[in-house]
Amino acid sequence: MAQDWRENLSRLGLGLPAVAAPAGAYIPALRSGSLVYTSGQLPFVGGELSAVGKVGAEVSLEQAKQAAQLCALNALAAVHDLVGLDSVVRIVKVVGFVASAPGFNDQPQVINGASELLGELFGEAGTHARSAVGVFELPRNTPVEVELIAEVS
Repeated sequence: MAQDWRENLSRLGLGLPAVAAPAGAYIPALRSGSLVYTSGQLPFVGGELSAVGKVGAEVSLEQAKQAAQLCALNALAAVHDLVGLDSVVRIVKVVGFVASAPGFNDQPQVINGASELLGELFGEAGTHARSAVGVFELPRNTPVEVELIAEVS
C-alpha cells in the first residue's frame, strides 16, 4: 500500500504539507496501540486558511469540499510525521465539522471532500466510518475541521 498512496498523491497533483503547529495545548497526532488519532485539522495552505466563513453563506459547497480535502491532507501529514503513511493499514473513522449557515444541511457533501481523497489515496483501505456534523462556529472562522483515526501496523 505504501507505494500506492505516493503514486496516487502524485497522480492527483498533491503533496503532503508540513504539519501545522498546534494552536493550543495538544499534539497533532497520538498513537495508542494500533490506532493513530489526529487532532482536528483545519484547511491550512502555507499557514493560511483556504477559506473563512460559514458554508452556505460566505463559502460555497464546492469551496468547503475542497477545504475538507485540505483538512484530510493535513491530518495525513500528522499521521505521516508520527508513524509514516507506509504503516497505515486502513482509515478507520473520519469526523468532519462544518460551520453551517442557517438552513445549510449538506454537511455530508462537504465532508465527501475528505472521504473521496482518502479513497483515492488508499483504495479499499481508505473506506471508513464517518460523521459529518454541522456546527455554528469553528476556530479561526474556518468553514471545516476534520479529524481521523487510522489503523497502523
